[in-house]
Amino acid sequence: MKLFLIIGAINAALAVGLGAFGAHGLEGRLSEKMLETFKTGVQYHMYHALGLVGIAIAADKLQSAGLMQWAGWLMFAGIVLFSGSLYVLSLSGIKILGAITPLGGVAFITAWVLVVVAAFKA
Repeated sequence: MKLFLIIGAINAALAVGLGAFGAHGLEGRLSEKMLETFKTGVQYHMYHALGLVGIAIAADKLQSAGLMQWAGWLMFAGIVLFSGSLYVLSLSGIKILGAITPLGGVAFITAWVLVVVAAFKA
């Protein structure tokens, strides 16, 4: 599970960097709505980067390594699909990308449900 600690920490650093970019580099360049969309991407990016760190730590304590591994990969996929689509949408204005965002949300929800199931099984 060391891999999820690494992926989580890298994604947390990316979320901080993207948040700073959004706050300082995009203000006045994007509409208020698109700036809010970008900020939502950053928020969920950070929440789930920390979720990956939590999975890495909790996996050592739980006996459901398979479920936790699935949860980690789904959480990472959620970051890419949910936050990634919001970043590209807000920067490019390509509205069809909004159709990808819910897939990331489903990945997030599924990941958290798997964490709950793993905890109950422990």
